[in-house]
Amino acid sequence: MVAAAGSPAPARTGRNALVLIAHDPLASALRSAAMHILPAAAQELVAVDVNASLTLEANRRLARSALQSINKSHGILLLADIVGATPCNIASWLVRDLAHARLLAGVNLAMLLRALTYRNEPLDVLLERAREGGATGVVVLSAAAATHGAGHDA
Repeated sequence: MVAAAGSPAPARTGRNALVLIAHDPLASALRSAAMHILPAAAQELVAVDVNASLTLEANRRLARSALQSINKSHGILLLADIVGATPCNIASWLVRDLAHARLLAGVNLAMLLRALTYRNEPLDVLLERAREGGATGVVVLSAAAATHGAGHDA
């Protein structure tokens, strides 16, 4: 799912901020994995873990508070886990109040790494690159390919 706030984003350049919002502990785990692979990418990458033991309003406050820590002079790409679930609903609520923000649901590590790699692109270009990265990161491997090292572990 791709959701936009308002009209198309102007072609702003600069380092876009990334906000992960997912069921606890997925957002923090994805951020941690990304920092393992791209340690220099930590700046302007925020993780918001939606805690099932908190109320919806308490989780909204946590998410809003996390947004206070990022630079909003460029775009903000919010990456949520599941369309229709509480984290995505909170992100949808947040993105409505942000002038230059986009929301992409279905986050995975491939999507996040692509977003980090292209975060200096204009926001709408970043959005599409992240979406493509997430989609191409989902691959069916045969049993033979999986056992013979089709990929490697970083």
